Amino acid sequence: MASVSAGGKPGGEPAGVSPHGSLEADEPALATENYPLATLGLMLASVMQVLDTTIANVALPHMQSSLSASTDSVTWVLTSYMIASAVATPVTGWLADRVGARRLFIVGLFFFIVASMLCGAARNLEQIVIFRVIQGIAGAFLPPLSQSFMLDTTRPSRHPTVMSIWSATVMVGPIVGPLLGGWLT
Repeated sequence: MASVSAGGKPGGEPAGVSPHGSLEADEPALATENYPLATLGLMLASVMQVLDTTIANVALPHMQSSLSASTDSVTWVLTSYMIASAVATPVTGWLADRVGARRLFIVGLFFFIVASMLCGAARNLEQIVIFRVIQGIAGAFLPPLSQSFMLDTTRPSRHPTVMSIWSATVMVGPIVGPLLGGWLT
């Protein structure tokens, strides 16, 4: 199983650390056995979070009619996700320091996926809104942590390139979200 680890040099020293304890000039802070796969997974998690902000936009009229909801009520499907995400994003660093970044990412991804499935199985507007809040909170951790992991596993000289690729990939979400939402409804 590919995993991110700080180990790498004989003698128990972390990869990228000189015998004097400082990071070597162009070594990543963490090494990973399967960098391309890890990078793809991190980017996909971020794309899914951003995609979810727009996927429901085109489905609102369909939701409104099938749930017999008012326009004001059905907009809570979007609003609940955005508010939950906006509230949870700033505490990502603090939580990562307390519980560990890797654990927070995995838990966030797990609850994001579960909440997504529950949104699809929801029977009424109230359930959808509750599950969208859970989605927003859990998904809020994914982009900042994926950026952090990508920077930690990339040589400093490649940071601008990696962040450019990450940003371009994440911008696919708002483009694909409405298309996918329309196709699904």
